[in-house]
Amino acid sequence: MVTERKKLIETNNLRKSFFTPAGELNVLKGIDIEINQGEMVAIVGASGVGKSTFLHILGTLDKPTGGKVFFEGIDLFSLPDLELSSFRNRHIGFVFQFHYLLPEFTALENILMPAMIYSSSSRDAFYERAIELMKYLGIYDRKDHRPGELSGGEQQRVAVARALILEPGVVLADEPTGNLDTKTGEELFELLLELNRKKGITFVIVTHNMDLAQRCSRVLRMVDGRLFEESVTR
Repeated sequence: MVTERKKLIETNNLRKSFFTPAGELNVLKGIDIEINQGEMVAIVGASGVGKSTFLHILGTLDKPTGGKVFFEGIDLFSLPDLELSSFRNRHIGFVFQFHYLLPEFTALENILMPAMIYSSSSRDAFYERAIELMKYLGIYDRKDHRPGELSGGEQQRVAVARALILEPGVVLADEPTGNLDTKTGEELFELLLELNRKKGITFVIVTHNMDLAQRCSRVLRMVDGRLFEESVTR
């Protein structure tokens, strides 16, 4: 029996423009997509077509010029700023090409940071989950090291654990392997695939690596400000 997946994210006529001295630049030109719970979606396309802009709007880090983004039926950009910020912290995880770890804190403290923002009294409640994530991701023995003492791959694993600490509805990853060597990038991507397949975590991943993209459940190609479904070949 096949269980129908629940719709998690929906965009309606999503548009984004930037105003430059040369005039208006239309980056996103009316995107309508649905992403279901448990999917692993890759977004590919040439540099500068708006993939990261689209991801940032999905994650409410940027606002659209027009259109709507729904998360489990909630019209995100209708929320007041403070409520939207709280929603983002609790329900959306982020992994970027550059890890953005805080250098003065240990790996464990960096992972716990979203939990501390969520609730100042939540450190103990999330401590065990942080330890569990570090063991799962193979970085437990680095928990007391600061980012400068970690390799690039270890730093990205810390960033993945940080993204997962509050058990978000979706993890948005912008070129998560782009700053890693081939072997380390492959290992990290395998971990993301495993988290999707075994844990059911929903991922939306921007990548230039078509070999990695083709291992996702769906591939969307951005062309001229719009997204088109692309066949997955395995």
